[in-house]
Amino acid sequence: MEEGTFLSRGNTCVPGPLKPGDTVERGACAVTEVLDRVGSKWSIMVIVSAAAGPIRFTELERTITGISRRMLTLTLRNLERDGLISRTVHPTAPPKVEYALTEVGVELNEYLAQLTRWAERHRTTIHQARSAYDAARAAR
Repeated sequence: MEEGTFLSRGNTCVPGPLKPGDTVERGACAVTEVLDRVGSKWSIMVIVSAAAGPIRFTELERTITGISRRMLTLTLRNLERDGLISRTVHPTAPPKVEYALTEVGVELNEYLAQLTRWAERHRTTIHQARSAYDAARAAR
């Protein structure tokens, strides 16, 4: 795929709302951008961790195995920028900062929970399909 086309990593287009007659490419650009953000491993882990209610940075850091402080900071900033997480600073000494899902974040978490249930229901089927595929490929 050529650099700059609607599905390439180098494409930075951010189209407005789709209108009747818009092309699939324009819609795919918008979807790809959103899925890149909310589909990342760390974003999903933060969203799931914050689903139970407000959570502090250090709690997130302890909860999410393997995430660095820098990656957690970047992920939180991006999720806040996208309107999925809110950041509240309480005027205490030292300042207490909490992160919570916004209404949109809560809705996304509901879909992630559905996806998790789907994956649990179908993991055996997927494993069997992979085994059959691998066996067929090895037999060639």
